[in-house]
Amino acid sequence: MAKKKTKPAPKPKAKPSLKIARIAKADASEASSNIYEGMIPTARLKDKDTYRHIVSLLVDNEAGVLARVIGMIAGRGYNIESLTVSEVDRERQLSRINMATIGTHQTIDQIKAQLGRLVPVHVVRDLTDDGPSVARELALVKVAGVGDKRVEALRIGDIFRANVVDSSTQSFVFEVVGNTEKVDAFIDLMKPLGLVEVSRTGVAAIARGAAGIQE
Repeated sequence: MAKKKTKPAPKPKAKPSLKIARIAKADASEASSNIYEGMIPTARLKDKDTYRHIVSLLVDNEAGVLARVIGMIAGRGYNIESLTVSEVDRERQLSRINMATIGTHQTIDQIKAQLGRLVPVHVVRDLTDDGPSVARELALVKVAGVGDKRVEALRIGDIFRANVVDSSTQSFVFEVVGNTEKVDAFIDLMKPLGLVEVSRTGVAAIARGAAGIQE
């Protein structure tokens, strides 16, 4: 009498290790709690390096707007490197704020989103990420010195195309215009030559091309 062949019992499926399960659970939790999911590339969110960004805003030209913008940023622990504001459209009563800040891509995107929720803010643009832009800063640099130091300061000022806007027998004031790196370099070179004080405007920036900030 022929013996019946018995099928081997199926092998139990391997369970994922506890470590892998925990990682998967943490990733899922992080993704679900991210308010920017689907809006910002994942690579940008995971990039933890800090970058310098210039954020430009178009706001109503009315009392208290600047205080609200600064209060929102300071209240959330963000740092402002420089800030400039001026009226740009008298008929529509609009002002423009240019703000330089440092942070990760996610931090900058959070700043933009929170600024955009303020009622007096019409437009928020990150000029650093949105495309090519032009940024300039003006600084008045007072230097006191005589003899060789005075001659060397004037020589460096000529190299940097800085204008002497005030002069006396003991001191002079340079006006230097350029990007932030140029202004920083000029100030550093003036330190051993008798730098007294510095007054800077902060960054004024605008996007290149024919399109305006509202387009």
